[in-house]
Amino acid sequence: MQFIKLRIFACAAILAAPCLATADEAAEQMVQDALPVMHYTCASIAEEADGDEEFVVTVVAKMTALSLHNRQINIEDHAATDEEKAQLREAFIAALSEGCAADKDALLGGVVDNAVKSTLGL
Repeated sequence: MQFIKLRIFACAAILAAPCLATADEAAEQMVQDALPVMHYTCASIAEEADGDEEFVVTVVAKMTALSLHNRQINIEDHAATDEEKAQLREAFIAALSEGCAADKDALLGGVVDNAVKSTLGL
């Protein structure tokens, strides 16, 4: 779990970028990119990654992008300044860490989605 907590920071940067509505083709591609990784749990991603932080970042980035898209979230609506975005990143990391700490067998996609939801107060 510590591996995920420390390595998620880089992935959380996705919260700093706006998530704009995309065309149906782009949305379908996002779903297709995320589907192969949706089976991971908090525990299994750490095991599968075996120290490869880029793997974890890539998986969580796909899940986060899908969550933001599904909720039609534009981060600029929640944080406009670098300071506000940094606060969101910290809250997102904390929410991910808490979600995985609470249940290491939880599906990571659900933990990511809950982290997005709680971080943005939805």
